Amino acid sequence: MRVLGVDPGLTRCGIGVVESIGSTLHLVDLGVIRTPKESEIDQRLLALEAELSSWIERAKPDVIAIERVFSQLNVRTAMATGQAAGVAILLAAKSGLPIALHTPSEVKAAVTGSGRADKAQVASMVKRILKLKDIPRPVDTTDALALAICHHWRGAGEARVKAAVKKERARKR
Repeated sequence: MRVLGVDPGLTRCGIGVVESIGSTLHLVDLGVIRTPKESEIDQRLLALEAELSSWIERAKPDVIAIERVFSQLNVRTAMATGQAAGVAILLAAKSGLPIALHTPSEVKAAVTGSGRADKAQVASMVKRILKLKDIPRPVDTTDALALAICHHWRGAGEARVKAAVKKERARKR
């Protein structure tokens, strides 16, 4: 199974693709989609849509795992994160791909064993789990990879069934 993890954001949207081969997880690709802060919101969302579409086409994921937006003290940041997550959800639907929404604490617990882990602990475990030489940079990519890992470990069963049904339907067409 191949999972495209999306750490949503308008300024920086982290992307991480992780594939399972047997019981081992492997890094496929990672990156960051950036949009200029000085651009209008509509143009930023269009740029995010175009880049994320390209990632979906290139990575050919079976499922897209997206960080569930949670309420923050900074409403402006939460709104921008929600808008970016909405673009990812819409593109998944247009592509016929199942989505999975995971909370930050769920991701931390899956990757480190503690829902209260800090970013350094998550990054260290992502490096270890994927057997990487270095911690991926910037942190947005590490967070996206952690989302993909979390989905492999916590949501893979349901996604695998949905993906198999979808592939069978496409084959019959």
